[in-house]
Amino acid sequence: MPPMFDRVSDVALVGGGGHPQPGEISLAHNGVLFLDELPEFKRTVLEVMRQPLEERRVTISRAKFTVDYPASFMLVASMNPCPCGYYNHPEKECVCPPGVVQKYLSKVSGPLLDRIDLHVEVTPVNFNELASDRLAEKSEIIRERVIKARDIQIERFGNKPDLHCNAQMTPQMVRDICKVNEAGQNLLKKAMEKLGLSARAYDRILKVARTIADLAGSENINMEHLAEAIHFRSLDREGWAG
Repeated sequence: MPPMFDRVSDVALVGGGGHPQPGEISLAHNGVLFLDELPEFKRTVLEVMRQPLEERRVTISRAKFTVDYPASFMLVASMNPCPCGYYNHPEKECVCPPGVVQKYLSKVSGPLLDRIDLHVEVTPVNFNELASDRLAEKSEIIRERVIKARDIQIERFGNKPDLHCNAQMTPQMVRDICKVNEAGQNLLKKAMEKLGLSARAYDRILKVARTIADLAGSENINMEHLAEAIHFRSLDREGWAG
């Protein structure tokens, strides 16, 4: 069960203190760290996560020594679209005053969002869908597909013992491994211009597209894989925050 926090200090999360101790992100090494209601955390707490998300380690410096703790974890975070919870709701109207939605969302900085691979907006499920007897894809089938994709990545990084999956690729490796054709480059260019994406977000899209292609058993990154990866940048979309 991943650790869950609604209030935490930066020392408790990242580590430190007079006699440096590992924080929760190091205790979640090789596991999952779940942060519920992300905008409710202090911004200073969230900002200190940028280094470990990028480098997969935490460096704590003191006058006489420096300590490195491992911090290769999967970050899962959730948040409401606004304080009242109804912004962009298909049926209910948001009652937040003008400017409140933008202020609420801006508690999570752009540089931090850049380091999160998937932004998924979860819309309410209506009664007809809940009551439907349509069969969903079985977990066993999904698990088999994920295992196959993992095997592809293990083979891909077989000569690099420190790499285990696409998310751990360096920017140079992204350029070498995640190649797309001219049509794909044009699609990425339009997305970059329309959404105002950073170079870091560009790399994230290519990594996600490579993983989607692996799940589909495709040797190449196709247009549909790129389009799906771009779709998973919902918090970058123009107008999302009003």
